[in-house]
Amino acid sequence: MSQHHKINYLEIPVLDLVKTKVFFTEVFGWHFKDYGSEYSCFLDVGIDGGFYQAEQGFSLNTGCPLIVLYSQCLETSERKILAAGGAILKPVFSFPGGKRFHFADINGNEYAVWSE
Repeated sequence: MSQHHKINYLEIPVLDLVKTKVFFTEVFGWHFKDYGSEYSCFLDVGIDGGFYQAEQGFSLNTGCPLIVLYSQCLETSERKILAAGGAILKPVFSFPGGKRFHFADINGNEYAVWSE
């Protein structure tokens, strides 16, 4: 049951839906359910949501929220991101509570990965 006034769903714009699904499957092991050719829901990733076909991506430079994923091993996640065609935007750095790095997916969209 959905909780009143809690974040319930996240929709992420992508330039190439097919390549995005391949990237997130290879790097993070995500699974998807398609709803037409321009929308795909990601399943069991910690929050419900989906990717939708768009003409523009996002980055922190444009003032967007930062989507942060958790990893048990930053080095392994970083290797998988690079192998799947992503790029590291900010190398690993410490912050109160842990370490993280920022990366771009194959669309150029910016995310972060953190660990304790």
